[in-house]
Amino acid sequence: MSIHLILGGARSGKSSRAEAEVQQLSPGRSKHYVATAMAFDSEMEKRIERHQQSRDTEWIEHECPRNLVETIAQFGSQDVVLVDCLTLWLNNIIYFQGESLDATEIEVEVNKLVEALQTSSARIVLVSNEVGMGVVPLGEVSRVFVDHAGWMNQAVARVANKVTLVSAGLPLILKGG
Repeated sequence: MSIHLILGGARSGKSSRAEAEVQQLSPGRSKHYVATAMAFDSEMEKRIERHQQSRDTEWIEHECPRNLVETIAQFGSQDVVLVDCLTLWLNNIIYFQGESLDATEIEVEVNKLVEALQTSSARIVLVSNEVGMGVVPLGEVSRVFVDHAGWMNQAVARVANKVTLVSAGLPLILKGG
């Protein structure tokens, strides 16, 4: 099991750090990019296109807005996997619950993710936003998201071999080395 969680705020450099990590791990292995973003508007469509165009052709891309557990299960020991990003995946889980927002269902999904990470033989690099350093957001759904993002990051960090916090493009190793 090889899991590296890379945390950071918006535009902190966490995705670039994760891509560089995968480059180091990938010689002789397949390089997979698991993208969890969904284009809810034209700005997000353009953002996704820029990300896709910036990656070289060695990446095998997987669009995975919700079925992350099933996607991770398909990888093996010859694969290096970048998941970008866990907080967008969590957003999608919450979004598709709609008015029937259920904290227990969110917890079940996160627990399934942690179990899939623990049983995978792939080398996995995960990107996630550190959302707990700001003000308490207004609105129930926003608070639910921030709470569950924090709990998700803690659960993944517990099983990760390495955890890195990125701020202003600079990495701070929190766990492992």
